[in-house]
Amino acid sequence: MNRGMAIEDESAPHGIKLTIEDYPFANDGLLLWDAIKEWATAYITFYYPQPNLVESDEELQSWWTEIRTVGHGDKKNEPWWPNLKTQQDLIKVVSTIMWVSSAHHSAVNFGQYDYAGYFPNRPTIARVKMPNEDPTEEEWQTFLNKPEDVLLNCFPTKIQATKVMAVLDVLSSHSLDEEYIGANMEAEWGEEPAIKAAFEEFNRRLKEIEGIIDSRNCDPNLKNRYGAGLVPYELLKPFSEHGVTGKGVPYSISI
Repeated sequence: MNRGMAIEDESAPHGIKLTIEDYPFANDGLLLWDAIKEWATAYITFYYPQPNLVESDEELQSWWTEIRTVGHGDKKNEPWWPNLKTQQDLIKVVSTIMWVSSAHHSAVNFGQYDYAGYFPNRPTIARVKMPNEDPTEEEWQTFLNKPEDVLLNCFPTKIQATKVMAVLDVLSSHSLDEEYIGANMEAEWGEEPAIKAAFEEFNRRLKEIEGIIDSRNCDPNLKNRYGAGLVPYELLKPFSEHGVTGKGVPYSISI
């Protein structure tokens, strides 16, 4: 919302109206954000039923202080840090941390090979300037006669492109033992009936979101995710196989 891409609107789904309605990342991201927040809300309100329990929990307050002053030491004096006094404060903090380290990271990371592995689609460098940047007469004529040669001279070399492709392949790959958000219940969660039920609802909601995303990718009215030459937007589908799949939301960043 700070960038003007959305405004608060209680009448809109999720309480937010998007400036660009057909915005795959935002639309799918809001589904995951709501699911994450609901799970965090159920967990936190169970263990902190009263607001004063949050503020009086010394270990919790030390954790939040360390995040602000050590984890983000260069920003520790910024005025925008939220307080941690009530259940709602804690829900917002925990939901944000969960979102950034899972869904947000997945959306910007696991599609790198799909979108940039074919280097003409996203060249990493330009070895020479393009002829429309103050060309000499000779350069201009060369471009007119053989534009494909000028383009290839500008593109990365084969070895440069291969190195980048290899790096993108590694960055975009899920490991065999990847742990996806909401897939496996921690043992201690299963011991508490209320938390067990909340997690099972979280898991059910994530599976439902997978189906919603699939249906959106088949909707011809959504021009930014359906049509000739478009890759289906699956980056925020919660679960995946191992390897380069262009989907899957792990619990955390693991580089």
